Amino acid sequence: QVQLVESGGGLVQAGGSLRLSCAASGRTFSSDGMGWFRQAPGKEREFVAAISWSGFGTIYGDSVKGRFTISRDNAKNTVYLQMNSLKPEDTAVYYCAAAPQKTYYAPAYISWGQGTQVTVSS
Repeated sequence: QVQLVESGGGLVQAGGSLRLSCAASGRTFSSDGMGWFRQAPGKEREFVAAISWSGFGTIYGDSVKGRFTISRDNAKNTVYLQMNSLKPEDTAVYYCAAAPQKTYYAPAYISWGQGTQVTVSS
């Protein structure tokens, strides 16, 4: 099983940017689809973005399309989430996860990180 550790969260003003990183260790990382999810207090977990093992296939949740970009560097065993034009409603704990292939379907993800807090002030 792959171990995942997120970093890069923090406090940012609305309209600002953050880049999250997810470092993987353990078994082979490059064959996994990778995804980002988020969960705000009192709300259900929400799909944010996912990327195929090659990095050429990506999918995004409707609320982040055009603002967020997912990418990966298999040589560094790291997946990234570049977040631009942040809004207060983007405030949540962000989790990265690994699955056999990219998907928006959370139960398909086998390994999950501990999460990193992103807070967007208005």
